[in-house]
Amino acid sequence: MERRYLILAPHTFATRAAKTAHGVIAYSRDVTVAVVDPENAGKCVRDVLPYLDSDAPIVADVAAGLVHKPTSLLIGIAPQGGGLPPEFRAEIRVAMRAGLEIVSGLHTIIGDDPELAELARTHDSRIWDLRLPPAAPLFSGAAYDIEARILLTVGSDCAVGKMTAALELTRAARDRAVDATFVPTGQTGIAIAGWGTAIDRVIADFAPGAAEQLVLEGERRARDLLVVEGQGGINHPAYAPVTLALLYGTAPDALVLVHVPSRTTIDGYDIPLLGYRELIGTYENLCAGVKPAKVAGIALNTKDLDEAAARAAIEDARQETGLPCDDVVRFGPHALYDAIAPQTQKSAVRHA
Repeated sequence: MERRYLILAPHTFATRAAKTAHGVIAYSRDVTVAVVDPENAGKCVRDVLPYLDSDAPIVADVAAGLVHKPTSLLIGIAPQGGGLPPEFRAEIRVAMRAGLEIVSGLHTIIGDDPELAELARTHDSRIWDLRLPPAAPLFSGAAYDIEARILLTVGSDCAVGKMTAALELTRAARDRAVDATFVPTGQTGIAIAGWGTAIDRVIADFAPGAAEQLVLEGERRARDLLVVEGQGGINHPAYAPVTLALLYGTAPDALVLVHVPSRTTIDGYDIPLLGYRELIGTYENLCAGVKPAKVAGIALNTKDLDEAAARAAIEDARQETGLPCDDVVRFGPHALYDAIAPQTQKSAVRHA
């Protein structure tokens, strides 16, 4: 279905907490007709976040957003732990009574909430819980036989731009006449692409199997290149397990390291970020004993830097690692894609 999104992000829209809202506005083929954020009501998205390049109006509440004829209410935040803020319930009820579909990427499953599920039935309001995973098998090794090349974005931390880098590199590949597809592994990616599995919701034993199913589905969608959205970071004390599940379950042929150069510690923890060489060595060593994959390039998120500082950070990463590096949003994805494409050839499984 073609959706017209009213995005719910009160008091958070201008912050990183609303990354689901930002991702959908920037990359989804579905249109965003309005955003709910009373702090910025009366403005448009471009006034608050110019890089999103959207003139969608910002309104004070869901009732005010209904005039823009939305079909769906998207919960636009991605808080740590994924709980439903209690203050969101009243706005969701308004949307349900208006017959809107509810799209949620929270760990709180809206369809399991007795009150909201009953309202949905009464008002013919569909619920799409993005994080509700399908049943997944154990990892089988079928991913090793995929003929399409598999490129996985990996990070120095969570929320550094792994999904954005994957989407931009997919776009660059398609511009080069490569049959490529983006493989979504998290709630925002699923909302953008319309398919996928939130790996962080899958029982640990089955997470690599769920990741494998995603690349098998990806091969049905594109014959040349699968660009897989990464999750977490390998030394993140909370989210490293989902990183490892993707590293093994998707059986990548090459990796792209994504990093925010202005960040020095793991988000929310007093743990220093690993340096480029440590990160590259860690990721490559983990792959080496199963299916070897090298880091082919580095995608920096320089949004917090001015242009001169961004270019300096990119050059520093190139000099330190000897790898191609760029900011695929600020300077476009094509130069980095062209540099890494020759390095994304099929790699052999060590234990065939």
